[in-house]
Amino acid sequence: MSEKGSLGLGAFVGFLLMLVLGWTVVGSFVAGLVAGLIAGGGALRGAEAGFLSGILGGIIISVILTIVGTAALGPLGGLAGLLTGFAVIVLSLGGAIIALIGGAIGGLIRG
Repeated sequence: MSEKGSLGLGAFVGFLLMLVLGWTVVGSFVAGLVAGLIAGGGALRGAEAGFLSGILGGIIISVILTIVGTAALGPLGGLAGLLTGFAVIVLSLGGAIIALIGGAIGGLIRG
């Protein structure tokens, strides 16, 4: 029976590592690996933690842009913030996919 850790904690620690090391390809992989090791439970759960750690920054930036755009310019600013945030999420997918691979390996090692 595989041992499961905390998916949320794994994604959060991976996100913090992405902030520090994410500017390199190896940093994204290491962040995903650590997230997968913390989440445990097999390759699929580790991949989920790795992907969440990689995409979490884009989601946070998207929400902030939408709120600030709406507060500053009303509904039109909210729409502009939402579209810009969507672009940020799409651009962060590259690092998220590398973190997903690292997370799958980390989950496989632990689980």
